[in-house]
Amino acid sequence: MNREFLLNILFLVAINLLIKPFYIFGIDRVIHNEVGDANYGLYFTLFNFTFLLQIINDFGIQVYNSRKISQNRDLLKTYFPGIMMLKFLLAGLYLVVVLVTAFFNYNEPSYYPFLIWIGLIHILNSMLLYLRSNIAGLGWYRTDSVISSLSKLLMILVCGVLLWTARFREAFVIEWFIYAQIATLVMTVLIAAWVIRKEVSWKKWHFDFPFLCQIAKESYPYALAIFLMTVYTRIDVVMLERMLTNGITEASIYAKAYRLLDASNMIGFLFAGLLLPMFSRMLKEVEPFRDLLRFSFQMIMAGAIAVAVAVFFFQEEIMYLLYDEATADRSSVLGYLMLSFIPVCAIYVYSALLTANESLMQMNRLFVFGILLNIGMNYFLIQSHQAAGAAMATTVTQSFIAFGLIGLSIKTFKLSWEPGMILKILGFTLAVISLSYIASTKIDGEWTVKFLTTILLSLLLALLFQLIHPKSLIDLVKTKTNR
Repeated sequence: MNREFLLNILFLVAINLLIKPFYIFGIDRVIHNEVGDANYGLYFTLFNFTFLLQIINDFGIQVYNSRKISQNRDLLKTYFPGIMMLKFLLAGLYLVVVLVTAFFNYNEPSYYPFLIWIGLIHILNSMLLYLRSNIAGLGWYRTDSVISSLSKLLMILVCGVLLWTARFREAFVIEWFIYAQIATLVMTVLIAAWVIRKEVSWKKWHFDFPFLCQIAKESYPYALAIFLMTVYTRIDVVMLERMLTNGITEASIYAKAYRLLDASNMIGFLFAGLLLPMFSRMLKEVEPFRDLLRFSFQMIMAGAIAVAVAVFFFQEEIMYLLYDEATADRSSVLGYLMLSFIPVCAIYVYSALLTANESLMQMNRLFVFGILLNIGMNYFLIQSHQAAGAAMATTVTQSFIAFGLIGLSIKTFKLSWEPGMILKILGFTLAVISLSYIASTKIDGEWTVKFLTTILLSLLLALLFQLIHPKSLIDLVKTKTNR
């Protein structure tokens, strides 16, 4: 199973490293610079506001379906028509709730068209994630990885024409960015549906109220978990905009830093998407999963620590490189946010294991405490430190959740603390911090060279500390060669 995981995660990472970082920094970042902080800050605020209501749109169906189909692939033909009907009903309800909620929170009528179009982006993205959960549930992991990057590839093509053609670039507005997302998501959804066309039934759609109620009841715990996680990860931007007189500007500053975290999170999200169906199948068939858990955790921690620490020490240089309106005093937002990447990666691994085990009630209790902690820290830190305060609150909250999920996993599966692994990770972390400090402050030269060298040497340290096992890579190559 470790070999299967490694093969698929390497393929996933390779595909996504080719496309998504280029989209984030070559398209999304350029659009931010082009339309300015005010316009992008408004878009980012409304995007996060509508994202908070995703529980209505998704209702945990993606995670629920991924687990069910991976354990019993024959259920796909039975479940697909009813779930698709439920998805359409939830999408309509979601748009209504978005507009009603916005009516009581925003007094600006010009925001409403933005909210409708951005809400449609979330609906299409939710539909795509559901279709992808079927593809992953069928064990087509590499096909899923291609589909996961397809919408971003199409965005690169569409927005590339708009941004790199002088005539269009001069007239570029944030609305074009929104319309491009909708168009490319529609195309990707249609392609994903075509991929599974022979595995599902397209002729048995009918309104089966008892079946819809059954699916809603069974997916509810997943919906609650996703909603609670969404609140403590997205509420900061809404609080920035609501609490401060210059809230949209601060939200834009936060968005600049969050963009790099979002690019890094791509790896963790891929790990979780791959681990969930694997853990689900292993738990159902009572296969040992501890080796896969240890292997994936050490591997993702090595990458997370290497990247997060390096970015923290080179935060100012990175912000000046990426943005036209960057300032030295706001670079700390990026530094604090990137530190949260380390616990976030741990969350991806252990939440996948607990979700596969349906330990949702225990997870949800932990998430409630995380929300209270996050809102409380945001309330005090935003007033004194603005966007940097929200980033601090994020790092503390994610660390609290990560340790909570690890402790919950140890209790649930009767795992034992592994002093050897803990010491390896701590030793590796201290070594990376020392390396990054020396490179950023004691060595002269071009910072980009020092930054990239720091990450490369950190990955070599991961081999030295045996967080990444060369033997696994060698075995994988031998296996592929023998085939």
